[in-house]
Amino acid sequence: MPIDPILSRPVASAFKSTIPHTLDLKDIKELVALMRRNDLSVFKLEQEGFKITLKRGSEPVFTTTAISAPAPVQPAAAPALAAPASTPAPAAASGEKLKEITSPMVGTFYAAASPDAQPFAKPGTEIAADSVVCIIEAMKVMNEIKAEVAGTVVEVVAENGKPVQFGQVLFRIRAK
Repeated sequence: MPIDPILSRPVASAFKSTIPHTLDLKDIKELVALMRRNDLSVFKLEQEGFKITLKRGSEPVFTTTAISAPAPVQPAAAPALAAPASTPAPAAASGEKLKEITSPMVGTFYAAASPDAQPFAKPGTEIAADSVVCIIEAMKVMNEIKAEVAGTVVEVVAENGKPVQFGQVLFRIRAK
């Protein structure tokens, strides 16, 4: 049985969905973690008549399609790593290590409490660990996201009013 070089385990047992043509939530979370660990922007999987494509970026698209003929599992090759134009890391050139605030859920990112209000956090803002830095709307519920780290906001990565995915970087912070 072939060994998947990325997952380091046999291809046939990489994902153990019991229902044909689907992946359960645990499998999808494992795929997302795989993408984050290996800095992949696209992941494609075809297995026994099931196909899933996961893409990361400013306009995330997640699709699944049932296909008629069984196909072997083929992990996507790692694309050439290029930093997205919308997410420069200003302190990266100086070698400074920044903390990242990531999205705890899928939803819509809002930088302020209302469209005409000032943003909770912008570059240069001093924040405490319990400071609200943004709101993520998920299923019509507004969820206040706290920094969980004290410091200075260096960069706001997410765009106001745009969708965010679980684990997506929202802010970069220079921790105290």
